[in-house]
Formats: sequence, structure tokens, C-alpha cells
Amino acid sequence: MQHYRFLVGGKWMDGSAGEVIETVNPYTGKVWATVARATVDDADAAVEAAYAAFRKGPWASMSPAARGAALRRFADLLADEGQPIAETETRDNGRLISETRPQLRYLPHYVHYYAGLADKIEGAVPPVERPGMFNFTWREPLGVVVAITPWNAPLLLALAKMSPALAAGCTVVIKPSEFTSASTLELARLIGEAGIPDGVVNVVTGYGHDVGAALVSHPKVAKIAFTGSDTAGRSIYQAAAGNLKGVTLELGGKSPNIVFDDCNVEDAVNGSIAGIFGASGQMCIAGSRLLVHDSIHDMFVERLRAAAATAVLGDPMKAETQVGPIATPPQFRKILDYVDIARGEGAELVLGGAQADAGEWFVEPTIFTGVRNDMRIAREEVFGPVLSVIPFRDLDEAIEIANDTLFGLAAGVWTNSMDRAFTVARAVEAGTVWINTYRTASHASPFGGYKRSGIGRENGLEAINGFLQTKSVWLNHGAEVPNPFVMRLS
Repeated sequence: MQHYRFLVGGKWMDGSAGEVIETVNPYTGKVWATVARATVDDADAAVEAAYAAFRKGPWASMSPAARGAALRRFADLLADEGQPIAETETRDNGRLISETRPQLRYLPHYVHYYAGLADKIEGAVPPVERPGMFNFTWREPLGVVVAITPWNAPLLLALAKMSPALAAGCTVVIKPSEFTSASTLELARLIGEAGIPDGVVNVVTGYGHDVGAALVSHPKVAKIAFTGSDTAGRSIYQAAAGNLKGVTLELGGKSPNIVFDDCNVEDAVNGSIAGIFGASGQMCIAGSRLLVHDSIHDMFVERLRAAAATAVLGDPMKAETQVGPIATPPQFRKILDYVDIARGEGAELVLGGAQADAGEWFVEPTIFTGVRNDMRIAREEVFGPVLSVIPFRDLDEAIEIANDTLFGLAAGVWTNSMDRAFTVARAVEAGTVWINTYRTASHASPFGGYKRSGIGRENGLEAINGFLQTKSVWLNHGAEVPNPFVMRLS
């Protein structure tokens, strides 16, 4: 039984209360490790360590070029030693090893991207109209950033927050999900080996209601970067408003994947499957609403059903497995509850809809037809391998259905008409729109949501700007400073 401790100020610690959290392999349903449970006092210590590192530690005095060099060392270590961390993440949350291994090969590029930006943060010289005055701006780091990550992609989302924050000059406290803390803790081990100073990156492991709440409300925290449900995001937003913290919130989605009658059918079927059954549907960007033109609806659904029925469920550590387990017991029960809700609403089940006999917490790839956009199954985020198929008649109706949602994270469009594709891309209310593809991403491309899907952007230049603030400096190089008690008529 492996035991993980958390990291505060460069020291690996057990919680001050001596309690642990059991972490369970979702494929076997068995406990494989324990994680030290942090307390509110431990959370406070982590923030204090990050604050000290930001204000007076070596990170505060380090040049931007030196910060970039430290990040490059970390990226190189991640490239050299990251593959065992992929196995840890698969064991911890059930994500396929065929996904986590390539992801670990990609993540060093993510860090290198922001390492390269560290010494390219520039101010400006505005052309002010005041004679004898010179004005310039500095771009300065915000301070201590709290990064709160979910259980579905802990490594990717920790680095999406940590990398631009560190490049900007901030320090970080990471609070991973209590369900999947192990891979983030193994990632943190490389931080010290890369020579990044103590306290610059801290990881505290515990529950949201105590540790998470303490971090969000801490007066020395300048910003919260959160990925998770819209319900939790709203709570964090309200708490952060208490002392006017900045926030980046990447929240839920109910993304439309729109299939027109002139599409390449094979590509659209494959893209639709990838959009909902990849990662067992446990993706904020899941294309959970499949909008299909009514002239090809029946043919397309049959092709989709036949292809999805061939999915191989099983051990996520095996390369041949295509659909893995659900990461947590509460999520497993929630998905099956939504299957019952959909049946009760009158949707027609054409595939799956039950627990799969492939391991501990598996749900069969599930497809419903006869779905109306006002049904709960079409409006609420299921976060599982459950697809709702909704027919549409024409372009206008497709856009109307696509936008009739509280969310706006992503959308897909399948058509051979570029005019139609760009019309939909412009009209749909979503932060990311894919045309004839789905689930494509890059560290260089901004990612985030409209409406209840979030605030701010991760990835790209926009991400690093979210960890900076602008200071305006005025210099009088010759203008007379008048006596303020003498009235001037002009």
C-alpha cells in the first residue's frame, strides 16, 4: 500500500490531524494507496509558503529569463521521467493508458511553451498627450495563485494552470481532487528536482468543504484557477468575491455536435464517437448533444450504433481497451440515474444503458434517440458515456437548438460546405468550435467557455495574461508643477 504525503514549502508532510484519504482504483474497486489529508491549518501554511516565496524568496528576485530556464529544466525532467506518472494517473482515475502515455509525452511541450514566454512579457509606452510627461507600463505577476483541479484529467489541468502562472512570476498552491491526488503529487516531486525554489509550488490534498474553502477565502491569495462543475464554480466565484480575487473558471458543458446531410458520414460517425465515448464521456467538452439533419437521421444513427457497439471495455492499463471505467462511485451512480431519467422522459434507448460487466465501475456506451432539447438529458451535464441524438430540419433550427443551453464550452460541425461551416462557427455560442473534427487541442490555442461554461481562458497567450496585472508609471521630465492653491483660469 503506497502512501503519499503533500508538499508545503519544499517539505513533504502528513496532515496535522494525522488522517488519510483512501484512493481507489476504479477498474478493480480496491484501495491501492493512501493520501495524507490536509487540514485548514495545512492549507494556511501552504499559502504562507507561497506568499513568502513570492514576496522575498529567490523566485521574487529571479529574472524572467532565469524563471524560464527553471521551467525548461522541469519540462526536460517531465519528458525523461514522466511515463511512470501516466501509469499512476490511469490507476488513480481509470483513464486509458493509451491516452495518458501520449499525454505525458505531450505535456513537456506545454511547459516549454510557457518557459519561452517568461522573458517576453513586455510593457508599453502609451503616446500620452501631456507635455513634459512620460508614461510607461509594467506587467507584473498577481501573486499567490490557487489551482483547483478535478479528477478527470489532473495532470493536464494542473499544468495548464501552473505553467503560465509560474512563467508570469506567480507562486502556486495546487489542490487536486480528493479522488485523484497521486499523479499530481508525483508531478510535484519533479519540481524540486528541477531546482525551482521551495514554496514556489505547493500541493495540499484534502476535501473541498474545508481545505478548498480555506484556500479560496485566504486573504493572501490573489487568484483562483478552477476546473470543475458549474455548481462548484459558482460557489468559488461567490467566495472569491469576498476579497475581490481574480478567477479563471473552466466549468461544465452540454456541447452540440452538429451533423449536416452533406458530411463525410464515416468521419462524422468517428468524430461523434470520439466526442462522447472518449475518456468514458468524462470530459467537459463532451459532444453529448448530437444534432443530426433529419434527412440522414435514421441512417446515421444506425451507423453510429453499430460502430459504438464494437467498443472494447476493460482494463485501462491494456493498450487494446477503448472505453475504461467511471472514475468515482458517485459519478457512476449519477450516470445510471440519468439513464433512468432519460427513459422516464420518453427518450428511446438504442444502445447500452446499463452497468457493463468489464470491471468495477463501468457504464456501457449509451445512445438515446427521440430526444427533445427541453429534456433533462439534453440540458444537464451527465459527464459520462451517454449520447442524446436530436434531429433538426435546417441550418436555422440547428443553430437555435445548439444555442438553447445554459452552457457554451464547445461545439462541432460536420459538413463539406465551408460557407455553412463558418456560418455555424460564427453563430454558435461556444468558446471552441471544431469543423470536421472533435477533441483537437493545443497549448497554443486559447480554451474556455461562454455563459455558464466559465470565465477567462487557459492555454495560449491569453492564459499568461490572466496571471498578470498592469502598472502605469508617470515621469515628469520638464513640466511645471503648479501651486495647487493658486487658481488658474486656463
